[in-house]
Amino acid sequence: MTSDVVSIRRALISVSDKTGLVEFSKFLASRNIEIVSTGGTWKVLDSHGIATKEVSEITNFPEIMAGRVKTLHPKVFGGILGRRDLDEDSRAMQELALPEFDLVVVNLYPFKRTIANPNSTLSDAIENIDIGGPSLIRAAAKNHRFVAVATSPEQYAAIQDELDRYGGTSLRLRRKLALQCFRHTSHYDSVIAEYLGNSQFDCDLGAECESNPPPDFPQRLTLKAVHDADLRYGENPHQRAAVYRWFEPMGASLVTAMKLHGKELSYNNLLDLDSALRIASSFSDPSAVVVKHNNPCGAAVGDSLSDACEKALAGDPLSAFGGVMSFNRAVDVATAEILSTPGLFIEAIVAPSFDPEAITMLTTRPKWKANVRLIAVGDQIRSTHPFEYRMILGGLLVQDSDSLSPDPSDWKVVTKLQPNPDRQSDIAFAWEMVRHVKSNGIVLAQNRSLIGVGAGQMSRVDSVEIAIRKAGERAKGSVLASDAFFPFPDSIEKAAAAGIQVILQPGGARNDPDVISACDAEGIAMIFTQRRHFKH
Repeated sequence: MTSDVVSIRRALISVSDKTGLVEFSKFLASRNIEIVSTGGTWKVLDSHGIATKEVSEITNFPEIMAGRVKTLHPKVFGGILGRRDLDEDSRAMQELALPEFDLVVVNLYPFKRTIANPNSTLSDAIENIDIGGPSLIRAAAKNHRFVAVATSPEQYAAIQDELDRYGGTSLRLRRKLALQCFRHTSHYDSVIAEYLGNSQFDCDLGAECESNPPPDFPQRLTLKAVHDADLRYGENPHQRAAVYRWFEPMGASLVTAMKLHGKELSYNNLLDLDSALRIASSFSDPSAVVVKHNNPCGAAVGDSLSDACEKALAGDPLSAFGGVMSFNRAVDVATAEILSTPGLFIEAIVAPSFDPEAITMLTTRPKWKANVRLIAVGDQIRSTHPFEYRMILGGLLVQDSDSLSPDPSDWKVVTKLQPNPDRQSDIAFAWEMVRHVKSNGIVLAQNRSLIGVGAGQMSRVDSVEIAIRKAGERAKGSVLASDAFFPFPDSIEKAAAAGIQVILQPGGARNDPDVISACDAEGIAMIFTQRRHFKH
């Protein structure tokens, strides 16, 4: 080992997370390393018989303001920041009797855990904004040529290993720990900034705010995610890819899911499965969804999961081949029986869980058993990030997530013919599905099933034609939903020729009167939802 190894003679320890504290401190003490600590940490170490000195013994100044001020002192920071190879710093440390610290072990107040508690107040959050902790670890990270810094119990083992091997810490390890420190403080501050940015400061501390407005778009955007895994490749083999996990819990997700069977998921698998998961979890009744190339090609709500599965696969059997599926209930044997149909090939299946017998059936009976991915995401918690992000050249687009629930009280029947009351379930199903289809988006629904989809076309007429062609004879008597208004009556004429009975659309076009007249002439009921659902 080179001469960049720094011995550890004195360590400053002040931690909120006491995981591994006693074992690590005992190891340091066994190496005759002096330990200096603060109130709560000192009490734990003292109760375990580990010799430790309180910070106040060095500063000759007591902890004050209920611990708000305890380490913010020149005798602490001088001992951390002193450059041991500069005569000026060395003289100052000697003249002022500043103790050298070779290791700083600090983790920060649990701000994130505090605000995750639904009963926490703004006062609770503010008291859990750490001041001394970030200052200490930033000082140690800045002076990493001479000082090692640990911000997590997960780093203790690496420090112990180097002490065993080299008698100190290497510059390589100190640089690595310093980088992790600055990433940690950056994330910590961004969580605080986001929380305070979403709080209402015109409310008195601890008082209940009367409204809960949506968060403002931040002036500086920090995406808080951690590398989870490298993927084999991206959309194409020549593109590298990786998956990152949000720091904040987001409910059921593919990133936190458990793979029960099959090879690793690809970039395209993850995109398709995420779309399928979002759609399936938007329904409360048993639902099944088939997605291919990021568009639903089959979806249904049923009296049972097997019923929904059978109807979803019947939506577009040709497109379903090689697609992915999602369910909002545990996959049972009856559903697995349908998925094991000869000739059916599904790339991956995501669900809250899988019954053991269903797993056995899905991994032994189908011909594609060796490759099918079975992904368990846990309970379907409908949770989404408030913002969506899209990269463009030179920047980033940010928008609110399209997560508002439909409000039928805002809908308006604009035709002479009223929809048959027994079609309400199909109407609601169609409107929910169309917001998941790439624009221009058209869906046809019958018996709470997706029977035709027209997606991603430059012309809305083309999308209507594709959806009708996919549905075939099933289009007769169906409900059609459009993600945006019809600019001309030509789509209505095609819908009428196919026997469609009800059309939902946002309305708002200049030619709305002509479109409504066409529906009246053809005997079609039309509903204006007054909300657009573009998905680019």
